[in-house]
Amino acid sequence: MKAILFIFVILINTSYLIFSGESVIEKGQQPQITADNSGTLRLVYGEGDKIFCATSPDNGLTFPEIKLVGEVKEMALGMSRGPQLASSKNYSLVSAIDKKGSIHIFQLNHKSGKWSGMAIANDTAGSALEGLMSVTADGNDNFYAVWLDIRNDGKNKICFAFTTDQGTTWTKNKIIYKSPDKTVCECCKPAIAVSKSKIYVMFRNWLNGSRDLYLMQSDDRSNVFQPPVKLGYGTWKLNGCPMDGGGLVVNQKFIVSSVWQREGKIYLSKPDENEKMVGTGVRCNITDAENPIITWQEGSKLKLMELSEGKPIDIGKGSFIQAVRTRDNKIVCTWEEDGNIIFRKL
Repeated sequence: MKAILFIFVILINTSYLIFSGESVIEKGQQPQITADNSGTLRLVYGEGDKIFCATSPDNGLTFPEIKLVGEVKEMALGMSRGPQLASSKNYSLVSAIDKKGSIHIFQLNHKSGKWSGMAIANDTAGSALEGLMSVTADGNDNFYAVWLDIRNDGKNKICFAFTTDQGTTWTKNKIIYKSPDKTVCECCKPAIAVSKSKIYVMFRNWLNGSRDLYLMQSDDRSNVFQPPVKLGYGTWKLNGCPMDGGGLVVNQKFIVSSVWQREGKIYLSKPDENEKMVGTGVRCNITDAENPIITWQEGSKLKLMELSEGKPIDIGKGSFIQAVRTRDNKIVCTWEEDGNIIFRKL
């Protein structure tokens, strides 16, 4: 009888673990997750001054292989700062900013499985002092970056650069936007998305006391960026920084979708369209341009909504949730909880 009871308890506990689906990778902060062209999932995070990458060989069921990417002395980490990850056909790139404002680049060769330290991306020393940036990739191993930059006048501007040799060298940095009110929003991470030769950059501006999201577009691979266009029809008068930049994707038909927060409400937005509220909370993001996945944080609860389904679901508790779609059409989420990196496959 005791043996039967023991087995029953084991089965209950096992069922709970399978049902909950949450697993701890390691201690760390600010996870970022991507899928490369072949569908391999990689999850990058910071711990102190070190950057780690966990790789999944089974569509996100497990992440057994954890490697040290590199170390950045006094790395900016926390509040959307920390290592940023982009993956392409043959390479992945990680960017990390130190507290002196230098952008360090690390490259993974998918074939060899080895990480290498590359060049500094910003060509003006200390210009990325705020520590906020985003990176993305096209399907042909070209990588693109955008960040907050204080060069020349000490005020935050939107700066852009790209690399065609997987991080070894970067184009001359280009300030693509400077606010006429002296600075863009100082603590909000800009976002970037690429489709073929088109590049899209989203950032939170600061104009006439309003902290609204704006979108810039280049149709010729950054030779010319068109003037920024405000997203949404509402505005947010705020004497302070919300520290919440939002997320951006663009699909193969150049349909742009973005998510962002205004006054504690999460909005889905497309250029020249009314914004649509999808929930309440902060720190939202969007992935999978063809079948968008929206994530955000509501208090300590983490939310996810597939746009095609239109109904939010609870994922767990924690902060800074990220998500990616797998080759078997499932979703893998990762987030911070009590100083740990957590992941879950839905």
